[in-house]
Amino acid sequence: MFTWAPDDLNHEQEAAINEPGNVFLVACPGSGKTRTLTYKIARLLSTLTSEKQWVIAITYTHRAADEIEERIERLGVDTSQLWIGTIHSFCLDWIIRPYAIYHPDLRDGFKVMDSHETEVLLTELCEPYARQRVTFWDCNYHFTPSGMVLACEAKKQAAVGAVLAEFHRRLKAKRQIDYELILRCAHDLLVANPAVGVLLNAMFASVLVDEYQDTKEIQYAILAEILKAGGRKTMAFIVGDPNQAIYGSLGGYAISAAQFGGMAAIQFREMALSRNYRSSERIVDYFANYNVHATTIEAAARHKHDTSLVSHDTKTSKDDLEEELIRLIRYSAETLGIPHHEICIVAPQWVHLAGMTRRLVAALPEYRFDGPGMVPFARDIDNFWYKLSRIVLTEASPGMYVRRLRWAGEVLVALDDSGANVSNLSRKSFLRDCNSVVCTEADGLTYLRQVFDLLFARIGIDHRKLPALVDHHTAFFESSQARIDRLKKEGAAFIGEISTFRRVFEARTGITVSTIHGVKGAEFDTVIAYALLQDYVPHFNDPTKQMSANKLLYVIASRARKHLHLISERGRMKGGGYGEYQTTAVLAACKFAYDPVP
Repeated sequence: MFTWAPDDLNHEQEAAINEPGNVFLVACPGSGKTRTLTYKIARLLSTLTSEKQWVIAITYTHRAADEIEERIERLGVDTSQLWIGTIHSFCLDWIIRPYAIYHPDLRDGFKVMDSHETEVLLTELCEPYARQRVTFWDCNYHFTPSGMVLACEAKKQAAVGAVLAEFHRRLKAKRQIDYELILRCAHDLLVANPAVGVLLNAMFASVLVDEYQDTKEIQYAILAEILKAGGRKTMAFIVGDPNQAIYGSLGGYAISAAQFGGMAAIQFREMALSRNYRSSERIVDYFANYNVHATTIEAAARHKHDTSLVSHDTKTSKDDLEEELIRLIRYSAETLGIPHHEICIVAPQWVHLAGMTRRLVAALPEYRFDGPGMVPFARDIDNFWYKLSRIVLTEASPGMYVRRLRWAGEVLVALDDSGANVSNLSRKSFLRDCNSVVCTEADGLTYLRQVFDLLFARIGIDHRKLPALVDHHTAFFESSQARIDRLKKEGAAFIGEISTFRRVFEARTGITVSTIHGVKGAEFDTVIAYALLQDYVPHFNDPTKQMSANKLLYVIASRARKHLHLISERGRMKGGGYGEYQTTAVLAACKFAYDPVP
Protein backbone atom coordinates (compact mmCIF):
# COMPACT_ATOMS: atom_id res chain seq x y z
CA MET A 1 0.00 0.00 0.00
CA PHE A 2 1.18 3.50 -0.86
CA THR A 3 2.45 5.37 2.22
CA TRP A 4 4.01 8.76 2.85
CA ALA A 5 6.42 10.48 5.22
CA PRO A 6 4.93 11.89 8.47
CA ASP A 7 5.41 15.52 7.44
CA ASP A 8 4.01 15.17 3.88
CA LEU A 9 0.42 15.91 4.90
CA ASN A 10 -1.52 17.68 7.65
CA HIS A 11 -4.21 15.95 9.71
CA GLU A 12 -7.09 17.20 7.49
CA GLN A 13 -5.40 15.92 4.34
CA GLU A 14 -4.57 12.56 5.92
CA ALA A 15 -8.12 12.14 7.20
CA ALA A 16 -9.55 12.69 3.70
CA ILE A 17 -7.08 10.26 2.14
CA ASN A 18 -7.62 7.56 4.76
CA GLU A 19 -11.42 7.78 4.71
CA PRO A 20 -12.58 4.50 3.08
CA GLY A 21 -16.05 5.70 2.07
CA ASN A 22 -17.46 8.41 -0.16
CA VAL A 23 -15.96 11.84 0.56
CA PHE A 24 -17.24 15.33 -0.26
CA LEU A 25 -14.28 17.60 0.41
CA VAL A 26 -14.48 21.41 0.55
CA ALA A 27 -10.97 22.82 0.09
CA CYS A 28 -10.14 26.49 0.65
CA PRO A 29 -7.57 28.20 -1.63
CA GLY A 30 -3.98 27.11 -1.09
CA SER A 31 -4.98 24.22 1.17
CA GLY A 32 -3.08 21.52 -0.71
CA LYS A 33 -6.10 20.27 -2.67
CA THR A 34 -4.02 18.96 -5.57
CA ARG A 35 -1.58 17.23 -3.21
CA THR A 36 -4.48 15.60 -1.36
CA LEU A 37 -6.08 14.47 -4.61
CA THR A 38 -2.73 13.13 -5.85
CA TYR A 39 -2.05 11.12 -2.70
CA LYS A 40 -5.65 9.85 -2.63
CA ILE A 41 -5.34 8.55 -6.20
CA ALA A 42 -1.94 6.99 -5.41
CA ARG A 43 -3.44 5.25 -2.37
CA LEU A 44 -6.41 3.96 -4.37
CA LEU A 45 -4.19 2.67 -7.19
CA SER A 46 -2.00 0.82 -4.71
CA THR A 47 -5.01 -0.99 -3.22
CA LEU A 48 -6.61 -2.29 -6.43
CA THR A 49 -7.25 -6.02 -6.24
CA SER A 50 -7.88 -6.78 -9.92
CA GLU A 51 -6.26 -5.87 -13.21
CA LYS A 52 -9.77 -5.16 -14.52
CA GLN A 53 -10.38 -2.32 -12.07
CA TRP A 54 -9.84 1.34 -12.84
CA VAL A 55 -9.43 4.54 -10.88
CA ILE A 56 -11.18 7.37 -12.74
CA ALA A 57 -10.18 10.99 -12.07
CA ILE A 58 -12.07 13.82 -13.76
CA THR A 59 -10.38 17.23 -13.90
CA TYR A 60 -11.57 20.58 -15.25
CA THR A 61 -8.61 20.96 -17.64
CA HIS A 62 -6.19 18.68 -19.47
CA ARG A 63 -3.32 20.63 -17.91
CA ALA A 64 -4.55 19.71 -14.42
CA ALA A 65 -4.76 16.07 -15.52
CA ASP A 66 -1.16 16.15 -16.78
CA GLU A 67 0.08 17.72 -13.55
CA ILE A 68 -1.68 15.21 -11.28
CA GLU A 69 -0.59 12.18 -13.30
CA GLU A 70 3.02 13.36 -13.32
CA ARG A 71 2.94 13.88 -9.55
CA ILE A 72 1.63 10.35 -9.06
CA GLU A 73 4.34 8.91 -11.30
CA ARG A 74 6.99 10.84 -9.32
CA LEU A 75 5.65 9.14 -6.19
CA GLY A 76 6.62 5.82 -7.79
CA VAL A 77 3.04 4.56 -8.23
CA ASP A 78 2.00 2.59 -11.33
CA THR A 79 -0.59 4.59 -13.29
CA SER A 80 -1.49 1.88 -15.82
CA GLN A 81 -4.94 1.49 -14.22
CA LEU A 82 -5.58 5.21 -13.90
CA TRP A 83 -7.73 7.12 -16.35
CA ILE A 84 -7.52 10.90 -15.85
CA GLY A 85 -8.89 13.69 -18.01
CA THR A 86 -11.81 16.05 -18.58
CA ILE A 87 -15.47 15.07 -18.46
CA HIS A 88 -15.72 15.38 -22.26
CA SER A 89 -12.81 12.99 -22.78
CA PHE A 90 -14.30 10.64 -20.19
CA CYS A 91 -17.65 10.55 -21.99
CA LEU A 92 -15.99 9.90 -25.35
CA ASP A 93 -13.60 7.20 -24.10
CA TRP A 94 -15.90 5.29 -21.74
CA ILE A 95 -19.46 5.90 -22.94
CA ILE A 96 -19.84 7.21 -26.48
CA ARG A 97 -17.16 5.36 -28.45
CA PRO A 98 -17.80 1.94 -26.82
CA TYR A 99 -21.61 2.20 -26.88
CA ALA A 100 -22.40 4.54 -29.80
CA ILE A 101 -24.24 1.71 -31.55
CA TYR A 102 -27.03 2.09 -28.99
CA HIS A 103 -27.64 5.79 -29.76
CA PRO A 104 -29.81 6.59 -32.84
CA ASP A 105 -27.73 9.67 -33.78
CA LEU A 106 -24.37 7.93 -33.35
CA ARG A 107 -24.87 4.31 -34.44
CA ASP A 108 -23.89 5.00 -38.08
CA GLY A 109 -20.70 6.81 -37.11
CA PHE A 110 -19.96 10.30 -35.86
CA LYS A 111 -17.33 13.00 -35.82
CA VAL A 112 -16.54 15.45 -33.04
CA MET A 113 -16.63 19.02 -34.36
CA ASP A 114 -13.67 21.01 -33.08
CA SER A 115 -13.82 24.55 -31.73
CA HIS A 116 -12.68 26.17 -35.00
CA GLU A 117 -15.32 24.39 -37.09
CA THR A 118 -17.93 25.33 -34.50
CA GLU A 119 -16.95 29.01 -34.64
CA VAL A 120 -16.95 29.09 -38.45
CA LEU A 121 -20.40 27.50 -38.76
CA LEU A 122 -22.02 29.56 -36.00
CA THR A 123 -20.55 32.77 -37.45
CA GLU A 124 -22.13 31.93 -40.80
CA LEU A 125 -25.48 31.12 -39.21
CA CYS A 126 -25.48 34.40 -37.26
CA GLU A 127 -25.16 36.55 -40.39
CA PRO A 128 -28.94 36.81 -41.07
CA TYR A 129 -29.36 38.19 -37.53
CA ALA A 130 -26.77 40.97 -37.85
CA ARG A 131 -29.40 43.65 -37.26
CA GLN A 132 -30.13 42.10 -33.86
CA ARG A 133 -26.36 42.22 -33.22
CA VAL A 134 -26.21 38.46 -32.77
CA THR A 135 -22.67 37.07 -33.12
CA PHE A 136 -20.84 33.84 -32.45
CA TRP A 137 -20.09 35.09 -28.93
CA ASP A 138 -23.80 35.10 -28.11
CA CYS A 139 -24.17 31.41 -28.94
CA ASN A 140 -22.88 29.82 -25.75
CA TYR A 141 -25.29 27.20 -24.48
CA HIS A 142 -25.38 24.06 -22.41
CA PHE A 143 -27.68 21.12 -21.85
CA THR A 144 -29.32 20.05 -18.64
CA PRO A 145 -30.98 16.63 -18.31
CA SER A 146 -34.26 18.31 -19.25
CA GLY A 147 -33.24 20.61 -22.11
CA MET A 148 -31.04 23.38 -23.51
CA VAL A 149 -30.12 26.61 -21.72
CA LEU A 150 -28.91 29.73 -23.57
CA ALA A 151 -26.32 32.04 -22.00
CA CYS A 152 -27.13 35.21 -24.01
CA GLU A 153 -29.18 38.17 -22.81
CA ALA A 154 -32.96 37.78 -22.91
CA LYS A 155 -33.59 40.06 -25.90
CA LYS A 156 -31.36 37.92 -28.12
CA GLN A 157 -32.63 34.50 -27.07
CA ALA A 158 -35.20 34.07 -29.84
CA ALA A 159 -32.61 34.77 -32.55
CA VAL A 160 -29.91 32.69 -30.87
CA GLY A 161 -32.39 29.85 -30.40
CA ALA A 162 -33.08 29.88 -34.15
CA VAL A 163 -29.33 29.90 -34.90
CA LEU A 164 -28.71 26.94 -32.61
CA ALA A 165 -31.68 25.01 -34.01
CA GLU A 166 -30.17 25.27 -37.49
CA PHE A 167 -26.72 24.54 -36.07
CA HIS A 168 -27.94 21.28 -34.54
CA ARG A 169 -29.87 20.37 -37.68
CA ARG A 170 -26.71 20.67 -39.78
CA LEU A 171 -24.66 18.70 -37.26
CA LYS A 172 -27.19 15.88 -37.28
CA ALA A 173 -27.24 15.82 -41.10
CA LYS A 174 -23.44 15.46 -41.13
CA ARG A 175 -23.34 13.04 -38.18
CA GLN A 176 -21.34 15.51 -36.10
CA ILE A 177 -21.43 16.39 -32.42
CA ASP A 178 -19.95 19.39 -30.62
CA TYR A 179 -18.67 19.45 -27.04
CA GLU A 180 -22.08 20.07 -25.49
CA LEU A 181 -23.64 17.27 -27.51
CA ILE A 182 -20.96 14.93 -26.18
CA LEU A 183 -22.45 15.41 -22.72
CA ARG A 184 -26.06 15.12 -23.84
CA CYS A 185 -25.41 11.97 -25.87
CA ALA A 186 -23.50 10.36 -23.00
CA HIS A 187 -26.33 11.12 -20.60
CA ASP A 188 -28.95 9.82 -23.06
CA LEU A 189 -27.00 6.58 -23.54
CA LEU A 190 -26.78 5.92 -19.81
CA VAL A 191 -30.45 6.68 -19.16
CA ALA A 192 -31.71 4.60 -22.09
CA ASN A 193 -29.30 1.72 -21.41
CA PRO A 194 -28.94 1.08 -17.65
CA ALA A 195 -26.71 -1.92 -18.37
CA VAL A 196 -23.97 0.48 -19.51
CA GLY A 197 -23.92 2.09 -16.06
CA VAL A 198 -23.78 -1.34 -14.43
CA LEU A 199 -20.79 -2.35 -16.57
CA LEU A 200 -18.93 0.87 -15.81
CA ASN A 201 -19.72 0.63 -12.10
CA ALA A 202 -18.20 -2.85 -12.07
CA MET A 203 -14.99 -1.59 -13.72
CA PHE A 204 -14.54 1.62 -11.71
CA ALA A 205 -13.16 1.04 -8.23
CA SER A 206 -13.44 4.77 -7.60
CA VAL A 207 -14.39 8.02 -9.31
CA LEU A 208 -12.73 11.28 -8.25
CA VAL A 209 -13.89 14.73 -9.34
CA ASP A 210 -11.71 17.83 -9.06
CA GLU A 211 -13.17 21.38 -9.01
CA TYR A 212 -16.72 20.13 -8.48
CA GLN A 213 -17.97 23.72 -8.25
CA ASP A 214 -17.38 24.11 -12.01
CA THR A 215 -19.39 20.99 -12.86
CA LYS A 216 -22.66 21.21 -14.82
CA GLU A 217 -25.94 19.61 -13.85
CA ILE A 218 -25.77 17.16 -16.75
CA GLN A 219 -22.24 16.16 -15.73
CA TYR A 220 -23.43 15.44 -12.18
CA ALA A 221 -26.26 13.41 -13.72
CA ILE A 222 -23.86 11.36 -15.88
CA LEU A 223 -21.70 10.48 -12.89
CA ALA A 224 -24.75 9.77 -10.73
CA GLU A 225 -26.07 7.25 -13.28
CA ILE A 226 -22.80 5.32 -12.96
CA LEU A 227 -22.40 5.62 -9.20
CA LYS A 228 -25.91 4.38 -8.40
CA ALA A 229 -25.74 1.42 -10.80
CA GLY A 230 -24.75 -2.15 -10.04
CA GLY A 231 -25.10 -2.14 -6.27
CA ARG A 232 -23.16 1.11 -5.78
CA LYS A 233 -19.73 -0.53 -5.57
CA THR A 234 -17.82 2.48 -6.92
CA MET A 235 -16.41 4.88 -4.30
CA ALA A 236 -16.68 8.65 -4.96
CA PHE A 237 -14.26 11.39 -3.90
CA ILE A 238 -15.52 14.89 -4.75
CA VAL A 239 -13.35 17.96 -4.08
CA GLY A 240 -13.59 21.69 -4.75
CA ASP A 241 -14.40 25.12 -3.34
CA PRO A 242 -17.95 26.52 -3.67
CA ASN A 243 -16.59 30.05 -3.19
CA GLN A 244 -14.80 29.73 -6.55
CA ALA A 245 -17.86 28.73 -8.59
CA ILE A 246 -17.42 31.35 -11.33
CA TYR A 247 -18.61 29.38 -14.36
CA GLY A 248 -22.34 29.84 -13.78
CA SER A 249 -22.88 31.29 -17.26
CA LEU A 250 -21.60 28.00 -18.69
CA GLY A 251 -23.84 25.93 -16.42
CA GLY A 252 -21.37 25.17 -13.64
CA TYR A 253 -22.58 25.28 -10.05
CA ALA A 254 -21.53 24.04 -6.62
CA ILE A 255 -23.86 21.19 -5.74
CA SER A 256 -24.23 20.21 -2.09
CA ALA A 257 -23.19 16.84 -0.70
CA ALA A 258 -26.82 16.06 0.12
CA GLN A 259 -28.00 16.93 -3.40
CA PHE A 260 -25.37 14.86 -5.18
CA GLY A 261 -25.72 12.03 -2.70
CA GLY A 262 -29.43 11.96 -3.42
CA MET A 263 -28.84 11.86 -7.19
CA ALA A 264 -26.26 9.08 -6.90
CA ALA A 265 -28.06 7.17 -4.11
CA ILE A 266 -24.95 7.21 -1.90
CA GLN A 267 -23.93 8.72 1.45
CA PHE A 268 -21.07 11.21 1.62
CA ARG A 269 -18.87 12.06 4.55
CA GLU A 270 -18.43 15.84 4.41
CA MET A 271 -14.85 16.94 5.15
CA ALA A 272 -12.78 20.10 4.74
CA LEU A 273 -9.29 21.46 4.10
CA SER A 274 -9.15 24.79 5.92
CA ARG A 275 -5.44 25.67 6.19
CA ASN A 276 -4.17 28.07 3.51
CA TYR A 277 -0.46 27.53 2.79
CA ARG A 278 -0.33 30.06 -0.06
CA SER A 279 -1.07 33.55 1.18
CA SER A 280 -0.04 35.91 3.91
CA GLU A 281 -2.43 36.41 6.81
CA ARG A 282 -3.32 39.85 5.47
CA ILE A 283 -4.26 38.45 2.05
CA VAL A 284 -6.35 35.70 3.69
CA ASP A 285 -8.08 38.26 5.89
CA TYR A 286 -8.88 40.26 2.77
CA PHE A 287 -10.36 37.59 0.52
CA ALA A 288 -12.33 36.17 3.46
CA ASN A 289 -14.53 39.28 3.05
CA TYR A 290 -15.91 37.66 -0.11
CA ASN A 291 -16.52 34.21 1.42
CA VAL A 292 -20.07 33.43 0.25
CA HIS A 293 -20.30 29.92 1.69
CA ALA A 294 -18.75 30.77 5.09
CA THR A 295 -16.03 28.14 4.87
CA THR A 296 -13.26 28.15 7.46
CA ILE A 297 -9.93 29.57 6.26
CA GLU A 298 -6.78 29.69 8.40
CA ALA A 299 -3.52 31.29 7.24
CA ALA A 300 -0.79 28.66 7.56
CA ALA A 301 1.92 29.81 5.13
CA ARG A 302 5.47 30.13 6.40
CA HIS A 303 5.43 33.75 5.28
CA LYS A 304 2.03 34.49 6.80
CA HIS A 305 3.40 37.29 9.01
CA ASP A 306 5.52 38.92 6.28
CA THR A 307 4.71 42.45 5.15
CA SER A 308 1.92 42.25 2.62
CA LEU A 309 0.42 45.09 0.56
CA VAL A 310 -3.28 45.25 -0.27
CA SER A 311 -4.28 48.40 -2.16
CA HIS A 312 -7.41 49.64 -3.93
CA ASP A 313 -6.98 52.48 -6.43
CA THR A 314 -10.11 54.40 -7.41
CA LYS A 315 -8.36 57.57 -8.64
CA THR A 316 -6.35 56.49 -11.70
CA SER A 317 -8.07 57.41 -14.96
CA LYS A 318 -8.50 55.07 -17.90
CA ASP A 319 -6.11 57.24 -19.90
CA ASP A 320 -3.38 56.84 -17.26
CA LEU A 321 -4.00 53.14 -16.63
CA GLU A 322 -1.14 51.89 -18.84
CA GLU A 323 1.34 54.14 -17.03
CA GLU A 324 0.04 52.95 -13.65
CA LEU A 325 0.32 49.27 -14.57
CA ILE A 326 3.89 49.85 -15.79
CA ARG A 327 4.72 51.59 -12.51
CA LEU A 328 3.26 48.74 -10.41
CA ILE A 329 5.11 46.13 -12.49
CA ARG A 330 8.40 47.97 -12.04
CA TYR A 331 7.74 48.52 -8.34
CA SER A 332 7.04 44.81 -7.83
CA ALA A 333 10.02 43.59 -9.86
CA GLU A 334 12.65 46.24 -9.17
CA THR A 335 11.79 47.52 -5.67
CA LEU A 336 10.31 44.43 -4.04
CA GLY A 337 12.42 41.96 -6.04
CA ILE A 338 9.47 39.85 -7.22
CA PRO A 339 10.52 37.52 -10.10
CA HIS A 340 8.79 38.32 -13.38
CA HIS A 341 6.97 34.98 -13.50
CA GLU A 342 5.50 35.70 -10.06
CA ILE A 343 3.62 38.80 -11.29
CA CYS A 344 0.14 38.57 -12.78
CA ILE A 345 -2.03 41.17 -14.55
CA VAL A 346 -5.76 40.36 -14.41
CA ALA A 347 -8.84 41.91 -16.03
CA PRO A 348 -12.43 40.67 -16.39
CA GLN A 349 -12.43 39.94 -20.14
CA TRP A 350 -10.05 39.71 -23.09
CA VAL A 351 -11.55 42.86 -24.55
CA HIS A 352 -9.90 44.71 -21.66
CA LEU A 353 -6.61 42.88 -22.05
CA ALA A 354 -5.85 42.63 -25.77
CA GLY A 355 -4.79 46.20 -26.48
CA MET A 356 -3.27 46.70 -23.03
CA THR A 357 -1.09 43.61 -23.40
CA ARG A 358 0.23 44.91 -26.71
CA ARG A 359 1.06 48.27 -25.16
CA LEU A 360 2.76 46.72 -22.12
CA VAL A 361 4.91 44.50 -24.35
CA ALA A 362 5.99 47.56 -26.34
CA ALA A 363 6.61 49.71 -23.26
CA LEU A 364 8.54 47.04 -21.32
CA PRO A 365 10.78 45.32 -23.89
CA GLU A 366 13.07 44.06 -21.12
CA TYR A 367 10.16 42.09 -19.60
CA ARG A 368 8.61 38.91 -20.92
CA PHE A 369 4.85 38.33 -20.96
CA ASP A 370 2.99 35.03 -20.92
CA GLY A 371 -0.66 34.06 -20.94
CA PRO A 372 -3.45 32.45 -22.99
CA GLY A 373 -3.86 35.63 -25.04
CA MET A 374 -0.24 35.35 -26.19
CA VAL A 375 -0.68 31.85 -27.66
CA PRO A 376 -0.62 31.59 -31.49
CA PHE A 377 -2.99 28.62 -31.70
CA ALA A 378 -6.01 27.36 -29.80
CA ARG A 379 -5.50 24.67 -27.15
CA ASP A 380 -7.85 22.24 -28.89
CA ILE A 381 -6.80 19.02 -27.17
CA ASP A 382 -9.00 16.86 -29.40
CA ASN A 383 -7.30 18.05 -32.60
CA PHE A 384 -4.68 15.52 -33.72
CA TRP A 385 -2.21 18.17 -34.89
CA TYR A 386 -2.44 20.00 -31.59
CA LYS A 387 -1.59 16.74 -29.83
CA LEU A 388 1.43 16.30 -32.11
CA SER A 389 2.52 19.94 -31.78
CA ARG A 390 3.03 19.44 -28.04
CA ILE A 391 5.77 16.93 -28.80
CA VAL A 392 7.52 18.69 -31.67
CA LEU A 393 7.55 22.05 -29.88
CA THR A 394 9.02 20.81 -26.59
CA GLU A 395 12.60 19.97 -25.76
CA ALA A 396 13.72 16.35 -25.49
CA SER A 397 14.95 16.77 -21.92
CA PRO A 398 14.90 14.34 -18.95
CA GLY A 399 12.43 16.58 -17.13
CA MET A 400 9.95 16.36 -20.01
CA TYR A 401 10.45 12.68 -20.86
CA VAL A 402 7.50 11.22 -18.94
CA ARG A 403 5.10 13.86 -20.21
CA ARG A 404 6.27 13.58 -23.83
CA LEU A 405 6.07 9.78 -23.63
CA ARG A 406 2.45 10.03 -22.51
CA TRP A 407 1.71 12.50 -25.32
CA ALA A 408 3.28 10.07 -27.80
CA GLY A 409 0.89 7.40 -26.57
CA GLU A 410 -2.08 9.71 -27.17
CA VAL A 411 -0.84 10.50 -30.70
CA LEU A 412 -0.47 6.81 -31.55
CA VAL A 413 -3.99 6.05 -30.28
CA ALA A 414 -5.34 8.92 -32.41
CA LEU A 415 -3.39 7.65 -35.45
CA ASP A 416 -4.79 4.17 -34.95
CA ASP A 417 -8.33 5.56 -34.64
CA SER A 418 -7.84 7.46 -37.93
CA GLY A 419 -7.09 4.21 -39.77
CA ALA A 420 -3.30 4.39 -39.90
CA ASN A 421 -1.20 1.26 -39.38
CA VAL A 422 0.87 1.89 -36.24
CA SER A 423 1.79 -1.72 -35.51
CA ASN A 424 5.50 -1.01 -36.05
CA LEU A 425 5.52 2.04 -33.75
CA SER A 426 5.95 2.28 -30.00
CA ARG A 427 5.81 5.36 -27.79
CA LYS A 428 9.59 5.35 -27.43
CA SER A 429 10.29 4.81 -31.12
CA PHE A 430 7.82 7.54 -32.05
CA LEU A 431 9.54 9.96 -29.67
CA ARG A 432 12.90 9.10 -31.23
CA ASP A 433 11.45 9.83 -34.67
CA CYS A 434 10.09 13.19 -33.45
CA ASN A 435 13.45 14.09 -31.89
CA SER A 436 15.35 13.27 -35.07
CA VAL A 437 13.45 15.72 -37.30
CA VAL A 438 15.48 18.88 -38.02
CA CYS A 439 13.98 22.11 -39.35
CA THR A 440 15.43 25.64 -39.31
CA GLU A 441 12.30 27.52 -40.41
CA ALA A 442 11.68 30.69 -38.33
CA ASP A 443 7.95 31.10 -39.07
CA GLY A 444 5.90 29.03 -36.62
CA LEU A 445 3.18 27.70 -38.90
CA THR A 446 5.59 26.98 -41.74
CA TYR A 447 7.84 25.18 -39.25
CA LEU A 448 4.98 22.95 -38.09
CA ARG A 449 3.88 22.13 -41.64
CA GLN A 450 7.40 21.10 -42.60
CA VAL A 451 8.08 19.12 -39.42
CA PHE A 452 4.77 17.27 -39.68
CA ASP A 453 5.53 16.29 -43.29
CA LEU A 454 9.10 15.22 -42.45
CA LEU A 455 7.93 13.17 -39.49
CA PHE A 456 5.21 11.34 -41.40
CA ALA A 457 7.63 10.60 -44.23
CA ARG A 458 9.98 9.12 -41.64
CA ILE A 459 7.32 6.83 -40.08
CA GLY A 460 5.98 5.84 -43.51
CA ILE A 461 2.40 7.12 -43.19
CA ASP A 462 0.70 9.38 -45.74
CA HIS A 463 -1.54 11.57 -43.58
CA ARG A 464 -3.13 13.08 -46.71
CA LYS A 465 -4.93 9.77 -47.30
CA LEU A 466 -6.56 9.76 -43.85
CA PRO A 467 -9.77 11.88 -43.97
CA ALA A 468 -9.91 12.48 -40.21
CA LEU A 469 -6.36 13.83 -40.17
CA VAL A 470 -7.02 15.97 -43.25
CA ASP A 471 -10.02 17.59 -41.55
CA HIS A 472 -8.01 18.20 -38.37
CA HIS A 473 -5.09 19.57 -40.39
CA THR A 474 -7.31 22.11 -42.13
CA ALA A 475 -8.96 23.18 -38.87
CA PHE A 476 -5.65 23.47 -36.98
CA PHE A 477 -3.87 25.62 -39.56
CA GLU A 478 -6.86 27.76 -40.53
CA SER A 479 -7.73 28.58 -36.91
CA SER A 480 -4.06 29.21 -36.06
CA GLN A 481 -3.61 31.56 -39.02
CA ALA A 482 -6.75 33.47 -38.09
CA ARG A 483 -5.54 33.81 -34.50
CA ILE A 484 -2.09 35.00 -35.59
CA ASP A 485 -3.57 37.52 -38.04
CA ARG A 486 -5.80 38.96 -35.32
CA LEU A 487 -2.98 39.23 -32.78
CA LYS A 488 -0.65 40.83 -35.33
CA LYS A 489 -3.36 43.35 -36.16
CA GLU A 490 -3.47 44.20 -32.46
CA GLY A 491 0.29 44.85 -32.54
CA ALA A 492 1.83 41.52 -31.47
CA ALA A 493 4.17 41.28 -34.46
CA PHE A 494 6.19 38.49 -32.80
CA ILE A 495 3.26 36.11 -32.41
CA GLY A 496 3.99 34.07 -35.55
CA GLU A 497 7.64 33.36 -34.75
CA ILE A 498 8.73 29.82 -33.89
CA SER A 499 10.14 31.07 -30.58
CA THR A 500 6.61 32.14 -29.58
CA PHE A 501 5.23 28.72 -30.58
CA ARG A 502 7.82 26.95 -28.42
CA ARG A 503 6.93 29.07 -25.39
CA VAL A 504 3.37 27.70 -25.35
CA PHE A 505 4.49 24.50 -23.64
CA GLU A 506 7.39 25.88 -21.61
CA ALA A 507 7.24 26.64 -17.92
CA ARG A 508 6.01 30.15 -17.16
CA THR A 509 8.92 32.64 -17.22
CA GLY A 510 7.27 36.00 -17.82
CA ILE A 511 4.52 38.18 -16.41
CA THR A 512 1.19 36.40 -16.76
CA VAL A 513 -1.65 38.30 -18.44
CA SER A 514 -5.05 36.69 -17.97
CA THR A 515 -8.76 37.01 -17.44
CA ILE A 516 -10.19 36.20 -14.02
CA HIS A 517 -11.48 32.87 -15.30
CA GLY A 518 -8.15 32.06 -16.95
CA VAL A 519 -6.10 32.67 -13.81
CA LYS A 520 -8.20 30.39 -11.62
CA GLY A 521 -6.05 27.69 -10.03
CA ALA A 522 -2.81 29.68 -10.37
CA GLU A 523 -0.87 31.61 -7.72
CA PHE A 524 1.56 34.53 -7.80
CA ASP A 525 3.53 36.70 -5.40
CA THR A 526 1.94 39.85 -6.84
CA VAL A 527 -1.50 40.16 -8.44
CA ILE A 528 -2.55 43.40 -10.17
CA ALA A 529 -6.22 43.52 -11.21
CA TYR A 530 -7.96 46.33 -13.10
CA ALA A 531 -11.38 47.14 -14.64
CA LEU A 532 -13.02 46.15 -11.35
CA LEU A 533 -16.19 48.01 -12.27
CA GLN A 534 -19.89 47.28 -11.93
CA ASP A 535 -21.19 45.46 -15.04
CA TYR A 536 -17.65 44.25 -15.72
CA VAL A 537 -17.32 42.40 -12.39
CA PRO A 538 -19.78 40.83 -12.59
CA HIS A 539 -20.91 40.96 -16.22
CA PHE A 540 -23.99 43.12 -16.75
CA ASN A 541 -25.94 40.06 -17.97
CA ASP A 542 -25.24 38.00 -14.83
CA PRO A 543 -28.55 37.33 -13.01
CA THR A 544 -26.86 36.82 -9.60
CA LYS A 545 -24.74 39.96 -9.58
CA GLN A 546 -23.81 40.26 -5.92
CA MET A 547 -22.98 36.60 -5.39
CA SER A 548 -21.02 36.43 -8.66
CA ALA A 549 -19.08 39.58 -7.78
CA ASN A 550 -18.13 38.08 -4.41
CA LYS A 551 -16.87 34.89 -6.06
CA LEU A 552 -14.89 36.73 -8.76
CA LEU A 553 -13.21 39.00 -6.19
CA TYR A 554 -12.54 35.95 -4.00
CA VAL A 555 -10.78 34.24 -6.90
CA ILE A 556 -8.72 37.34 -7.77
CA ALA A 557 -7.58 38.00 -4.21
CA SER A 558 -6.85 34.37 -3.33
CA ARG A 559 -4.37 34.06 -6.23
CA ALA A 560 -1.96 36.39 -4.37
CA ARG A 561 0.70 35.13 -2.00
CA LYS A 562 2.09 38.47 -0.83
CA HIS A 563 0.80 41.56 -2.63
CA LEU A 564 -2.55 42.51 -4.16
CA HIS A 565 -3.28 45.70 -6.09
CA LEU A 566 -6.89 46.35 -7.13
CA ILE A 567 -7.77 49.12 -9.59
CA SER A 568 -11.23 50.53 -10.32
CA GLU A 569 -10.17 53.13 -12.89
CA ARG A 570 -12.15 56.25 -13.67
CA GLY A 571 -13.36 57.39 -17.07
CA ARG A 572 -14.78 54.24 -18.64
CA MET A 573 -18.04 55.52 -20.13
CA LYS A 574 -21.23 53.58 -20.77
CA GLY A 575 -22.80 53.65 -24.21
CA GLY A 576 -25.84 55.78 -24.91
CA GLY A 577 -24.82 58.56 -22.59
CA TYR A 578 -25.55 56.61 -19.41
CA GLY A 579 -22.55 57.97 -17.57
CA GLU A 580 -19.41 56.44 -16.11
CA TYR A 581 -18.86 52.90 -14.90
CA GLN A 582 -18.49 52.83 -11.11
CA THR A 583 -16.48 50.56 -8.81
CA THR A 584 -17.99 47.09 -8.42
CA ALA A 585 -20.58 47.56 -5.67
CA VAL A 586 -19.38 44.61 -3.57
CA LEU A 587 -15.79 45.89 -3.74
CA ALA A 588 -16.85 49.44 -2.86
CA ALA A 589 -18.76 48.14 0.16
CA CYS A 590 -15.82 46.15 1.52
CA LYS A 591 -14.49 47.87 4.65
CA PHE A 592 -10.80 47.08 4.79
CA ALA A 593 -7.72 48.97 5.93
CA TYR A 594 -6.10 49.20 2.49
CA ASP A 595 -2.48 50.19 2.15
CA PRO A 596 -1.67 53.40 0.27
CA VAL A 597 -1.05 52.77 -3.41
CA PRO A 598 2.75 52.28 -3.48
